[in-house]
Amino acid sequence: MDKPVLVVKGVGKDIGKKTILGSIDLQLRSGQSLALCGGNGVGKSTLLRMIAGITRPTRGSIALGGIQWADNRRRYADQLGYMPDDYLFGQGLSAEETLSFWASLRKVSQARVSETLELVGLSEVRRNPVTSFSKGMRQRLLFAQALLAKPALLLMDEPTNGLDPYWMDSFAELVRFAKGEGHAVLFSTHQLQIAEATADHVVFLKDGGIAEQGTTASILERYGPYGLQTVFSRLFGGSQPGQARVP
Repeated sequence: MDKPVLVVKGVGKDIGKKTILGSIDLQLRSGQSLALCGGNGVGKSTLLRMIAGITRPTRGSIALGGIQWADNRRRYADQLGYMPDDYLFGQGLSAEETLSFWASLRKVSQARVSETLELVGLSEVRRNPVTSFSKGMRQRLLFAQALLAKPALLLMDEPTNGLDPYWMDSFAELVRFAKGEGHAVLFSTHQLQIAEATADHVVFLKDGGIAEQGTTASILERYGPYGLQTVFSRLFGGSQPGQARVP
């Protein structure tokens, strides 16, 4: 079996005297997807930012393609495409100009810019200012920049948060496409139907650690047809936080 693209071993994060994450272990291989689930404030974004190299873990190690961030930041970053939960786009820039700027940083051709805009459904509005875009369109552009350099790992923080059913469907299709192209995909979400439709593996975080995990199929087998919703309800109480129609 191929070696994992991503290895997270004993990773934790403290802020002052507060432990945000205790000790997290994860592995992800090429062509696989993993969804981080859980309530607000459980550390999903913190874990993603540590994997992205934005913030440093208090303990543990993170290796991407066998490389740790501290050993070779450039080679680490070259393997990563990161989609934040939000982004303040430059005033007056079009979608094409914005993506071309990112392409210059990643040494990606203009042809790839056009290809990626087409892939995420923004080709027809590529010359429109990003400030005129809806939330869903901005999310698609953020997805495009993450996918632009064909990274080994596609890392996304709440990519479907607050979006309409069209983007939910599009996101599910794009994740499947990325997996088919050999990308490893790791994303956080509170939309449990999205996790069920797109993730091979699901991890629920709670109280600074992993409260439940497994393949999506094994969780459905253990908990029944409403597996992810049942897990969420048992861990956090009440009904699960969001539904979305997916293909």
